[in-house]
Amino acid sequence: MGLKRRRKKYPMRKKKIYLDTSVISYLRQDDAPLQMKETQQFWEFLKSGKYDVYISNMTVIELSNCAEPKRRELLSLLEEIEYIHINTENNNEIVSLAEEVRNLGIFPAKKVFDHLHIASAIYSGCNIIVSWNFEHMVNIKTIDGVRIICLANNIAPLDIYTPPVLLERSDPNESDK
Repeated sequence: MGLKRRRKKYPMRKKKIYLDTSVISYLRQDDAPLQMKETQQFWEFLKSGKYDVYISNMTVIELSNCAEPKRRELLSLLEEIEYIHINTENNNEIVSLAEEVRNLGIFPAKKVFDHLHIASAIYSGCNIIVSWNFEHMVNIKTIDGVRIICLANNIAPLDIYTPPVLLERSDPNESDK
């Protein structure tokens, strides 16, 4: 007669994801129809509340620089999801982390907003940055650099993915229609 072991059920914590500007911009990116469709599917998924979503004031500033009518559309779409706003202004910890990112030379020093996006995600304890920016965000050099900063600051690792990676499908054989 063996002992029955009961597994404790631990509630799953929601993952914290940081959206960089490219994700929101691709909701209306007519010159990239596949990525636009995937981003729109991802946006619908965000409405389910399975993730805690974070956006910084850098994102809002960058969206505000879009031409009309795209600017108005994107800022309106932001109202469809719940998110936590990170204010980078006068936040010495975010500025310090951004400086660490800059000092690693992951991407050009003039990409201040990208440094601040990464620093905001780290500072907020996000698990994932979601981005379509392959040049500066979704690449091995940036991913490795972000891991170095997290380790150096005794912070949990931060992954960087594109929106389709985070889409959950009920059937793994389900195809896009």
